[in-house]
Amino acid sequence: MTCWRPGRAAHLLARAAARTSTLGWRHDRSFRDREQPSQVLRHAYEAFSAVVVRLDGEESWLPTRCVGWAVRDLIFHCLGDAQRGLVALHTPSPGPTDRDAVTYWQDWRPDTAGAANGRRWARVSAGMFLDFDQLRDLYLETAAAAVTAAERADPARVVATQGHVLTAGDLMTTLAVEATVHHLDLTTGLPTAPAPSPSALSSVRSTLDGLLGRAVPVAWDDEHYALAATGRVPLTDAERQALGADAARLPLFG
Repeated sequence: MTCWRPGRAAHLLARAAARTSTLGWRHDRSFRDREQPSQVLRHAYEAFSAVVVRLDGEESWLPTRCVGWAVRDLIFHCLGDAQRGLVALHTPSPGPTDRDAVTYWQDWRPDTAGAANGRRWARVSAGMFLDFDQLRDLYLETAAAAVTAAERADPARVVATQGHVLTAGDLMTTLAVEATVHHLDLTTGLPTAPAPSPSALSSVRSTLDGLLGRAVPVAWDDEHYALAATGRVPLTDAERQALGADAARLPLFG
């Protein structure tokens, strides 16, 4: 059993910093040509947890890149995602699958009433934790449980989540992608915080390239690609020109 304690932060940071990015872009190959999805999820959650474990109550009120959310609100949102993953990994489905690690994101639409309600719900719920340590520790424990469940699961097993059916391996990839993008959101006001996992950032790149339908024709590193293609930083005129008609399709998800 994985045990998540404050004393593990240096170990987690060292592991995250030692990894490199090697993932190609093609949708039909990218999610088979890299390490196992459970390991990518572990890397993503360990990197995110290495940030969370250092935080105190004052830092939990710092802003994030997510509109209307402080650090604690975003951690609560990510807690819900880890809980959802934990449930999904124990919710087998007879199939057939209707989503994969890329098409899972096609349902996302910007500026919907549902998104606004979700922001409000997360903020109110996170505010009910009178002691931030309780929220922090609950996230760390839940993330650890989700990783343990992922490593014990058959990645080919078919599971259900959010009204869709996909393989457990593809579910793990979507969880890693969401955690990694939110890692960038979380640390905007934390300049000394540990960086996201390189392998998880590679999974974000593959997901975005899959949604785009080609390798992005702009010389972005993985982190900037994640920010630009999800609408977190604006495109320059030169970037819009390089993207052509695809510029109007951004953000690919939020």
